Formats: sequence, structure tokens, C-alpha cells
Amino acid sequence: MAVTKDQMLAALQAQRAAFTTELPVSAAVRKDRLKRAIAMMVDHGEAFCKALSEDFGHRSTDQSMMTDIVASIHTLKYSIKQLDRWMKPERRKPTFPLGLLGAKAAVEYQPKGVVGIISPWNFPVQLTMGPMAGAFAAGNRVMVKSSEYTPTVAALFETVGPQYFAADEALFYSGGPDVGQAFAGLPFDHLIFTGATGIGKHILHAAADNLTPVTLELGGKSPTIIGRSANVETATQRIALGKMLNAGQICLAPDYLMVPKEKEADVVAGMTKAVSVMYPTLLENPDYTSVINARHRDRLTSYLEDAKAKGADIVEINPANEDFSASNRNKMPLYLVRNPTDDMKVMQEEIFGPVLPIKTYDRIEETIAYVNAHDRPLGLYYFGQDASEQRQVLDKTISGGATVNDVIFHVSMEDLPFGGVGPSGMGSYHGYDGFKTFSHAKSIYQQPKINVAKLAGLLPPYGKATKTAIARDFKA
Repeated sequence: MAVTKDQMLAALQAQRAAFTTELPVSAAVRKDRLKRAIAMMVDHGEAFCKALSEDFGHRSTDQSMMTDIVASIHTLKYSIKQLDRWMKPERRKPTFPLGLLGAKAAVEYQPKGVVGIISPWNFPVQLTMGPMAGAFAAGNRVMVKSSEYTPTVAALFETVGPQYFAADEALFYSGGPDVGQAFAGLPFDHLIFTGATGIGKHILHAAADNLTPVTLELGGKSPTIIGRSANVETATQRIALGKMLNAGQICLAPDYLMVPKEKEADVVAGMTKAVSVMYPTLLENPDYTSVINARHRDRLTSYLEDAKAKGADIVEINPANEDFSASNRNKMPLYLVRNPTDDMKVMQEEIFGPVLPIKTYDRIEETIAYVNAHDRPLGLYYFGQDASEQRQVLDKTISGGATVNDVIFHVSMEDLPFGGVGPSGMGSYHGYDGFKTFSHAKSIYQQPKINVAKLAGLLPPYGKATKTAIARDFKA
């Protein structure tokens, strides 16, 4: 029987009561929770990898170990190492002349309470543990709703979670959209959602009734611009790696390429070579991950059919010429879509799979204008050695983040904030920025012994001191 909203609300209230009783939350307690989260990953990493592969139909065990298990451990360890520094109050300079009179000002970061985490299916372990690391580091309790598309992973979290955390510290829930909707409507002290932009809108509406602060990590169409000064072989190898990892089911995966017209053939050849080296076969290759399910495979196939019907040239990169139509699984080769137009679905929807359109340009200004004419992306990638052109692209476009001469890698830098802008997201986390996202920045001001109100002319009856203070601030 699925969990009810009332049951989840009761659990949240129990967590908040335990949180309030515990205040202030010491560094030692926070580190202990982070260490137990590490232990959960170390002890059950292989089981989570098996669960991931079962949910995907096939998912590379080595990939899962790196992108979900080791990545989670790395984030948790980093949080432990930096926590003492993060927790120190920030001294602020009181307004003149209060500082000279002995006033003091500071910002102290307090935990908010209970953080709700709605995790996606594409990296269901890492995108649970990453937000958890930030929430625990900030001193909060957590409740997690896992994706219904990865039910084996969700069930494993429900099974192993209680071995490491009391119910008033961390709870894990599974279930379908009805559970997710009820979860999003709970009065959390902060809610973080990772997933599709369309669902993100519903999450924001649900949270609004409780005025719950929300972090939305969404997606969009992340452009990859290859400049004329780029090394095409290096660029295509790195793009192919980013696009084929997890079969392109990454919110930050390159969603379309923009290449100089005269280099298009070289880029197609480079992508073909790079894929062939990494994945000489695909169907039985344990390193290559499957599309999550038949629904998403059919969605991607419909994009290709739509593009072909509207005049695109489809290039299938299938190194061993395998017959995917004879397979009852959901693996797909990489498809390049040449001559895409804006009326094609591949240029309208986030692709989230092994399909990559290639647009061409004459002048770099065309790429900037195109990016700016569309929704602001979660990531933007530029390849090239022209420093002036690089600066032009970075300065004149707006994206959640950017990587130069590679793709996706900015997300792996723990000390960089990760988040989108506009339709690609709201707010950010990771590292110190995550600690602050899940904390309340409390302003604390200490008044000196002197009567500041009288000195400033604020103390009635108003008179000469008041007029003097007003006149002073009117001066240039």
C-alpha cells in the first residue's frame, strides 16, 4: 500500500520536533550523519549498481559506480572536510559610525529544519545523496521521494536507509505521481526537485501553498559551440563521451552542436571515430547504458522520424552495424541530425538520449543570437583557443553554468554552484553554495552601550539632532 499524505505529514512533524529539540546542531552531529551516509554508499554500492542496471534494463556497472556511488562519496567527504570553515559566522562591518562606537554585526548560518528531496531517475543515487550532503552539512533532517521510473533503487533506499538513519533523521519514499504530488505539497522548510521543466512548474505550484522555498534543478537544450580555433578531434572525442555517457540521459548532456559550415564534415567524422573507439559494439557492450524504458525509446524514435520527414539527414553511428530492430531491449546507437530546423522536435524539446542535432554557422555572432533567442540553458559549452571569441560567447550568453573545451565537467567541481536560470532552474547548490542554500542566513546585530537612537536623531521629540542627521545624509 502506497504511503499517504497524512503519514508523510506525521513523519515530517516528528522530524521537525526532533530537529527543534536538538538545536543548535553541532558540527560533530552533522559530520556523524555525513559519515553514516558514506557508510551506506560503501556498504551497499554494489547493490545500488545492480538495482540501477535492473531499472534501466542495462546500465554499465562501472559507470554507475563512478557517477552515482563514488561521486556521492566524494561529495560527502568534501562536505565533512569543509564543514568547520562553512559553519564559522561571517563578520560584517557595521554602518559608519556604529562600528567606531562598538557595534558588532555578523551572519550566522542556521539549519532550516526538514528538507524535502525529490530525486530523478537518470542518476537516482547521486542526485539523492548530493542534496542530502548539503542538507546534512547545514544541520537539517531529510525526507526523500525517489523516482517511480527506478523502483528497484527506490526500494533499496527504503530498505537500507533505516539501517543508518533514525526515522527522525532521514526517510525514503517510493511511489508514483500521486505520492510525488502529495510529497511536494508538504510544508517542508526547503524543497529541492531535480527533473523536467514541465514537472518543475507543478512542484513550484504545490510548494507555493506553504510558501516553501524551492530549488529547481531542471534542464533544457544545452548548446555546444565549436569555434574555428578548436581542435576538432579533441572536441568531438569529449563531446562523444559526454553524449554517450548514460546514453545521453543527463540534464547537462550536449543537446545540439553549432559548428562552422566548413567543418561540419570533419565534426561528423570525428564523432563517428570517437564513438567507434569508445564503443566498438553497442548491443552487448557492458559499458554502454540502455535508454531507461520503451516509452523514452519511442519518444526518441519519434523525434528522429519527425526530423527525417521535415528534411533532416540522419547519420546513425553504429560501429558494428548491429541490428537494433531485432532486439527487444531499449538500447539505441547515437544518431546525428544534420540540417535541423526549428520546426523539428529535436530542436524544440530537450532530447535526453543519444540523438544530437548539428547546426552550422558562418559567424560566431550567429551562435550567440541563436542561444539568446531560446530558453536559457542549464549548461553551455565552448571549444576553441581564441580567447577573445571565448570571452565573447561567455559574456554575451546566459546559462546556468559553462564548461570551456569540454562538456558537463563544471558540475563535478564541488566548489562551484550548480544550478540553472529561468526555465533551466531556480537556485543552486553544491559545496559551500549548497550549505548556504539549505541554511538560513541569520543577521545578528549587537548595539553598543551608547544611545545610538538619540545620536542619530531618531529619539522623539525630534529637534536639532534630527535635522542635522537628515541634512548630513542629503550631502553628496
